Amino acid sequence: MNNNKYELGGWSLEDLFPSQTSPEMGAAVEELEKKAERFETRRDSLTDRISHSDFLEIIQELESIITLSYQIHSFASLQFAADTQNQDGQAFLSRVDQLMAEMQNRVLFFSLWWKALEEETADKLVEGTGDYRYWLEEMRHFRPHTLSEPEEKVINLKDVTGSSALTKLYDTITNRYVFSLDVDGEKKQLTRGQIMVYARDPDPKMRAGAYQEIYRVFGQDGQILGQIYQALVRDWFNEQVQLRHYKTPISARNLVNDVPDSVVDTLLEVSERNADIFQRFFKLKAGLIGVDQLRRYDIYAPVEKSDKSYEFDQGVKMVMDSFAAFDHGFKRMAQRVFDERRLDSEVRKGKRDGAFCATVTPDLTPWVLVNFQGRAEDVATLSHEFGHAIHSMLAEEHSVFTQNASLPLAETASTFAEMLLVDYMLANESDEGVRRDILFRQVDDAYATIMRQIYFALFERQAHDMVAKNASVEELSEAYLVNLETQFGGAVALSDEFRWEWVSIPHIYHVPFYVYAYAFGQLLVLSLYQQYKTVGLEAFKPRYLEILSAGGSASPEVVLKRAQVDIHNPEFWQGGYDVLRNMISELEKL
Repeated sequence: MNNNKYELGGWSLEDLFPSQTSPEMGAAVEELEKKAERFETRRDSLTDRISHSDFLEIIQELESIITLSYQIHSFASLQFAADTQNQDGQAFLSRVDQLMAEMQNRVLFFSLWWKALEEETADKLVEGTGDYRYWLEEMRHFRPHTLSEPEEKVINLKDVTGSSALTKLYDTITNRYVFSLDVDGEKKQLTRGQIMVYARDPDPKMRAGAYQEIYRVFGQDGQILGQIYQALVRDWFNEQVQLRHYKTPISARNLVNDVPDSVVDTLLEVSERNADIFQRFFKLKAGLIGVDQLRRYDIYAPVEKSDKSYEFDQGVKMVMDSFAAFDHGFKRMAQRVFDERRLDSEVRKGKRDGAFCATVTPDLTPWVLVNFQGRAEDVATLSHEFGHAIHSMLAEEHSVFTQNASLPLAETASTFAEMLLVDYMLANESDEGVRRDILFRQVDDAYATIMRQIYFALFERQAHDMVAKNASVEELSEAYLVNLETQFGGAVALSDEFRWEWVSIPHIYHVPFYVYAYAFGQLLVLSLYQQYKTVGLEAFKPRYLEILSAGGSASPEVVLKRAQVDIHNPEFWQGGYDVLRNMISELEKL
């Protein structure tokens, strides 16, 4: 990037390490070994008579180990994301995964000791620990589900060649896929991100062709990808339910998120009751694009034929201006990502599809990956991922243990950033067709982030139960089709190839039951945004900044109470759906 123009390009990892073979990397691995050796000598001092000063000193030593571990592992994983087909990078990431498992085992004795302490002793030690307090308290929530030290070590080592290896295999297989599509009489070879552009194409044949090709390719490997999923689900059940004695497979994720099972059940139940909102939207859209019933190919169809695209520089400046209109500090923080070369924005063969923001440690500006192709949704993705980066930067005063918000709050800043962008685009767009397209896309995105994710979570819950009862890959595919039929309620016509959609969802492989966090976050943001529009910027901003600045230093329940949000109350979740219902009513008037 020069002084005047933002340009597409890759990121630099030099603020982590110059390369995987550099002297700096070698020195970091050696230093990590020394720190671990020194920490291991602390084992004998961990008794119920330990002094408060020694306790804090040990925590700080552990923090130093975790910080260096994150830096080494982040370099390996970010390098892999930039080129998933590079064999040296693959091999290095595998070696680092092994090293991290070994390090985790070497420091494991501290967390096991801490969880096993009697309440009275733990309560005394936790006093005066400042920013470490919630991390320490939250760790003890896992006390009933913690195994012996030898068992925990076996699990850590097993995961390297077990679940971690399987997810890496899934990534390697699916990231090498090339999709063929006839575009203007020319057969194009496309990545998944590139072919998904045509899922929003004005031409219904192009939309159908894109989806048919995606699930043709995934379907060819459907049995293999399905077997990988079955193995991961069995691994999850064996560890979380049989060994750790969680009540259900999803309970393990809920405790990691520090959200009660009852709250997640309420979220899912209220969401199922509101499925008709998007069914109504799809019927509205069918009429506007001139069909009796939408096909599954058409759910993201534009209601206006708009070929509007955005240069990268233009898209970035729109995002920056939308941030500045809310808070100039947001724009300054987003600019840090560019100034420190933390963004990989171009489309390349072998590069990981999609987008993410990677927070490494509190002292480092996050790294952001997008695949920018000039679409309106690419601008929205930029805004979303920069929202994540801003969230991390606002919480960078916390420790490495408490900087990152838990999953249910992790989408707050990103989704809110997208809504700020929509406000900006509507305020600066004079073409009524484009304005209507923006409003419809907003509901499209709400569907993708809320109801779609809810039904993914419902499928996951069902699939974990089915795999425990030895369901076949074909039976899982049939269950997924029924899931889609229930979700769309006759408002959308389904074709058979969508039986393979579930094997194309990376989250259910990488992080079981992650997906409900998207719906949690989006409904929360709708509530917050309603507050913003009701009370005004100056009254709302301090409350919002407090939520983001908290990072992971308190439970979601405590953080949200500060914003007058009660996550136990079904009416809170219903309130988010009421906002959506009103949005669709407004669209019906257009």
